[in-house]
Amino acid sequence: MEEEYNHQPVPQEELNGVSHFPNGEDLMITSVEMLRKPKHRYLITFGRYSMSVHEDVMIKYRMMKGSIFRKEELEEIVVADERQQAYVEALRFLERKPRTAQEITQRLNLKGMTADGIEKTIIRLQQERLVDDELYAKQWAEQRITRQKKGRMWVRQELRQKGIQTELIADALNEVSEEDEFQSAYTVGQKKWYQIKGDALERKRKTGAFLMRRGFTGEQVRKVINKLIAEDREAEEYLEEPEVFN
Repeated sequence: MEEEYNHQPVPQEELNGVSHFPNGEDLMITSVEMLRKPKHRYLITFGRYSMSVHEDVMIKYRMMKGSIFRKEELEEIVVADERQQAYVEALRFLERKPRTAQEITQRLNLKGMTADGIEKTIIRLQQERLVDDELYAKQWAEQRITRQKKGRMWVRQELRQKGIQTELIADALNEVSEEDEFQSAYTVGQKKWYQIKGDALERKRKTGAFLMRRGFTGEQVRKVINKLIAEDREAEEYLEEPEVFN
């Protein structure tokens, strides 16, 4: 294999597949050059014809100087290269945090990847357990409800937007107990309650609306409000009790 750094820009038409290659001819590789950008890509030249492939594809198909290919073989290599490009882009997208299958699909569409490349990439990532919508949904629900103090209706909508299937969303939400959700609602509700100036009715109205906006169910909101009102009454009764001096 011959590797040379290519310092000149490569005409884009040379990199868009092999449709311009001649049919029914043996095509010998005359040079293999490493491209400066993008990384890990090589310019494969067959006399006056050229194509670009990822390093992994080049190695897999043994694309070395002197090797001979037919156009139909190169067309298969182009498909393999498109899939590899999509896979590499997906891995780059996954570097920062986990993603759902839909999020990766949208990303690859924006990057101009082919439908075949996207489909095969999603399947490969799922097989490698790098994309797991079921696990993603469970971790997301637990984190959003217990740490971010969001209600299950909020979380359900978020997961829908991320393309998680309805049954997986239901399973994920069932993993979080109602008591855990209530404690989250109570924590943020109590803080809001004591930030509000006004009587109990005003506190009830504003705190209830606040909790509903965070995605808590009406039943959870009612329980939180009732507890806060009861705590206020207990505090008032305590203050009203006369001191007893011996």
